[in-house]
Amino acid sequence: MTLDVNVSKRVLIADDSAFMRKLISEIISSHPSLEVVDTARNGQEAVDKARLLKPDVMTLDIEMPVLDGLGALQLIMKDNPLPVVMLSSTTKEGAENTIRAMEYGAVDFITKPGGAISLNLRDSEKVIIEKVLDASKIDMLKIFPRRAAAAPSIPSVTTTGTKLTSSSKRSIVPPTEGALPRSAVKQFMVIGTSTGGPRALQQVLVSLPKDIGVPILIVQHMPAGFTKSLADRLNSLCEISVKEAENGELIEKNTAYIAPGGKHLKVARVGVSYAIRLDDQDAPRMGHRPAVDVLLESVSELPELQFATAIMTGMGHDGLQGMKILKEKCKVFTIAESEETAVVYGMPRAIQEAGLADISANVQDIGKLLTEHVKY
Repeated sequence: MTLDVNVSKRVLIADDSAFMRKLISEIISSHPSLEVVDTARNGQEAVDKARLLKPDVMTLDIEMPVLDGLGALQLIMKDNPLPVVMLSSTTKEGAENTIRAMEYGAVDFITKPGGAISLNLRDSEKVIIEKVLDASKIDMLKIFPRRAAAAPSIPSVTTTGTKLTSSSKRSIVPPTEGALPRSAVKQFMVIGTSTGGPRALQQVLVSLPKDIGVPILIVQHMPAGFTKSLADRLNSLCEISVKEAENGELIEKNTAYIAPGGKHLKVARVGVSYAIRLDDQDAPRMGHRPAVDVLLESVSELPELQFATAIMTGMGHDGLQGMKILKEKCKVFTIAESEETAVVYGMPRAIQEAGLADISANVQDIGKLLTEHVKY
């Protein structure tokens, strides 16, 4: 990651704890490319200072007085969207609120392992700096396109010129239809994503019909404790079933399986079916567990299958090596999210530049393209 140390990114820190404001300020100020311009003690003060100071990036605690972090976030995104990194507890409620924050426009989050007053936050110093730096470079117009487009926008797929429309959102969850015998399985869908991924996943998954007819395997870079809340939230919005993957469960069609934070997602043949295999023993790949590479390498051992894949927004190039292997061994159709819509154009860029993408598409078109491919 190349940084211009001559231009400091201005950071606003919002936390109701004086200790946490001081600690986070010290951590962020320790980097030459970051400058703390001010702090806020509650959500309303955070909104007011964001409006006044117009920082490049902001850290925002979820639990604050006067106006909580979620309320503040919604006002900030409504008035003048800026990159916001949430600070969240690892409790179930904290995880659910974090997923909400991603929906409202937050670009990333940092866990507070010690609770509201996290004395061991210094252990996460490197992660905090990296996340704030990465967030400061994000173009918020990719998250909130100019609201002049009150009418529906025309989707764009540059390599085909095809006009597509997204399906409307529904909250129907289909009943399980039983594990698929291998003889009935022809294709799997595989999706990999990272920073900006929860919003992108929502756009893609809500457009998939309930009878899509294939299983969907997903790696979203996210720590343990948060993927269950993400899956539950998406399940409430989608026609297909969405769940956090469980070790040993037999894979079913019309169901999306999200890799749990802290565990690699793999697939194995079991009798006449396919099953989920979770692995927390293999080392992280490029700092990630789950990793997209691991999932792609695993399914490459299933040459009897065909794959429809999408690599979407995210920093780095997780998925590149795995996709090379999968393309060598299996029949694969691959979509790389376009630079136009990718919040972070890292992972899809790597796929595109390596010549592994069959098509580059805006995020709002990816679900429709995947559906058309598995239905042909």
